[in-house]
Amino acid sequence: MSVGATKTVCVTGASGFIASWIVKFLLHKGYTVKASVRDPNDSKKVQHLLGLDGAKERLHLMKANLLEEGSFDSLVDGCEGVFHTASPFYHDVKDPQAELIDPALKGTLNVLGSCAKTSSVKRIVLTSSIAAVAYNGQPRTPEVVVDETWWSDPEVCRQMQMWYVLSKTLAEDAAWKFVKEKGIAMVTINPAMVIGPLLQPTLNTSAASILNLINGAETYPNSTFGWINVKDVAHAHILAFENPSASGRYCLVERIVHYSDFVKILRELYPTYKLPEKCADDKPFVPTYQVSKERAKSLGVEFTPLEVGIKETVESLKEKKFFQPPSAI
Repeated sequence: MSVGATKTVCVTGASGFIASWIVKFLLHKGYTVKASVRDPNDSKKVQHLLGLDGAKERLHLMKANLLEEGSFDSLVDGCEGVFHTASPFYHDVKDPQAELIDPALKGTLNVLGSCAKTSSVKRIVLTSSIAAVAYNGQPRTPEVVVDETWWSDPEVCRQMQMWYVLSKTLAEDAAWKFVKEKGIAMVTINPAMVIGPLLQPTLNTSAASILNLINGAETYPNSTFGWINVKDVAHAHILAFENPSASGRYCLVERIVHYSDFVKILRELYPTYKLPEKCADDKPFVPTYQVSKERAKSLGVEFTPLEVGIKETVESLKEKKFFQPPSAI
């Protein structure tokens, strides 16, 4: 009998990129899954969830709103595990407080508030981000190793106008204070840029950054990011729930590369595609750095190579008709 056969868990923001994979793997392991979406009747947003193996028998879609107090009460009721993934992520922000910070911070506290009222909840797994870890104003160079003891500095984020980074930092910090005070068990997963195959029909931000590179961009950004496969991230969430000794934060980064090296991998995989030849500016390349994998490996995470994730993303973009390769035009 599988681990989840008699267990009920819930996933917030279930139609999102990471959450959809968490739901898929939970159903595969036999869990009953209560999943929150903004509108259960919007078939375009939920069809991919309803089509998952086991969904007919064990997936229950429920409506909940991050900013509506108490709207998660019925979702978490009777659940042993709560996977809170819902949090907006995009770059073109007009009002950071309303669009990113409030949904991340108030939304997280709203979900945790519902958990605090429910005796069935044994553990919360919160989807945070490397964004809440690595931006503290310290220089990041090839010999620097970032680990789970690092915290991003809200002041640095405000000065640099990194609103998404600020939203994730404030939300995770507030979550730790809340669970400490209430005596609730929580683990956070802090992934870098997440790539890999899309289950959902909409384009997510990290896949869009790859689409941009293969879709005729003249230049690539002068930036360096960590990358991780969505399936590794989903597995890590479930390991963090199932492993009794899991605690604290887990950074998930398979590799850190500058965009120039990212394009190099794309060129090797897809030699016929028109890819950007030059960097967006003439400044020295932003240096790479390291992120410790020790804690993630101790949890049982096995990392999928970056090359595999890039290929899976491109093939998924083609399959979902976001991209037509040159030969098909």
